[in-house]
Amino acid sequence: MTVFPVDPRNPPLSVSFRDPAGSLLALDGRIFRFINHAGVADLTAFLDSKTARQFIAEGAVARTQPLDDAQRKELFARPAVGAIFDNRSTEMVVEHERIPFPSYPYEWAPEMLHAAGLLTLDLAEQLLAESIGLKDGTPYNILFRGPQPVFVDLLSFERRAVGDATWLPEAQFIRTFLLPLLANKYFGLSLDQTLLARRDGLEPEEVYRWLGPLQKLKPPFLSLVSLPVWLSARHNPDQTAIYEKKILADPEKARFILTALLKRLRRTLTRLAPAPRQSAWSDYMGSDNNYTQEHFQAKERFVKQALEEFLPGRVLDVGCNTGHFSALAARRGASVVSIDYDSVVVGNLWRNARQEKLDILPLVVNLTRPSPGIGWCNRECPPFLERAGGAFDLVLMLAVLHHMVVTERVPLADILSLAASLTTSLLLIEFVGPEDSMFKRLARGRDELHRDFTPAVFETACRERFQIVRSQHMEGTGRWLYLLRKARG
Repeated sequence: MTVFPVDPRNPPLSVSFRDPAGSLLALDGRIFRFINHAGVADLTAFLDSKTARQFIAEGAVARTQPLDDAQRKELFARPAVGAIFDNRSTEMVVEHERIPFPSYPYEWAPEMLHAAGLLTLDLAEQLLAESIGLKDGTPYNILFRGPQPVFVDLLSFERRAVGDATWLPEAQFIRTFLLPLLANKYFGLSLDQTLLARRDGLEPEEVYRWLGPLQKLKPPFLSLVSLPVWLSARHNPDQTAIYEKKILADPEKARFILTALLKRLRRTLTRLAPAPRQSAWSDYMGSDNNYTQEHFQAKERFVKQALEEFLPGRVLDVGCNTGHFSALAARRGASVVSIDYDSVVVGNLWRNARQEKLDILPLVVNLTRPSPGIGWCNRECPPFLERAGGAFDLVLMLAVLHHMVVTERVPLADILSLAASLTTSLLLIEFVGPEDSMFKRLARGRDELHRDFTPAVFETACRERFQIVRSQHMEGTGRWLYLLRKARG
């Protein structure tokens, strides 16, 4: 499901364009799908299926409600809608639930891509008994509601001939799910390295060049990479027979073949499942990070007090690390988006959030180098900052400001300006001064460059865009906590 604004001057209105069966419209915070003749029968068959009812009830497929005649008439009466869609060629309009914060596969931890792959196969396998299938197998069909993957592109379903023994999305599933997970597991490539510039995923030929002579003969490389490369060398690119559906006279035999194929893909996906990992930052909360137990408890009390006093409904945790403070917010009823550039800590946070059923969406995003807009005119997948702008009641920036100032050399005023664009109300930020040993470690002898980085200078900069609600010095450290309220106007 991809969207882009029709008119950059009117961002509340956006529409998809790739699917020949219909278009998706985002309008005033609501999600509508306009379906033409080519898509109505397939979508109706899916929505009437037992599988659809089950997965929608479980929250694994987006809730969907067809509009009645009166609702449809009211929608088409809006000039902005009527100018884009022809009411005569639209046979059906449905409204989908709105997923709070859209994210894309290149922002996910590998654990999340794996979970999205499992959901795809779950749907494909269970729908076989109802003669319905998936006509594509891409992670762009899926968004995350908190830690739960949700299948959102309901025009990806089609009625299947009972004797059809093929699953045409197999190659796409391998390119966009299996090979990126393989590249991550065996070569340490993050998903943004493989998927940000490759909407259609990795090709076997590309991965083949990375393999040593023995690797080419070992699983899973042999079946996923080497054999496809060797066979493609013998294949005539003008020969399209391999893409044609194979209809067998025996429906049971066709179903057996297709079931075996999906089970084989599931076994490979399971083999490529990311294991719990460690990184330079994954043990930060338990390591020597300049906090005694008393200091950490004081920091926790400061955050809890803000959460309990202001009850923010939407929270962004920048540099979330293990997600300790994300979890505090989620347990108090907030919907949390947690970002960190370390995919290991994001993956671990996703595991914990899913296990505890916390409303936390962890993403691999570096706020100093956030995800750009990609796709047609850079608008199909909007940039992270566009999606995040004004989307949160509270932004947490704990133990991250000094990294942005020292390592990335971003001016303090620009950081505070960005924070103000993300929050509608509050910013809870930690100031770490140059005398702090972590600051010195990051400065690497360039302490002189930051000699004027003092609490007084910081507070003056804050007052350009915020009011200081309260602050607290962590006694015995070079660290201060500030709760800021965004200035009006």
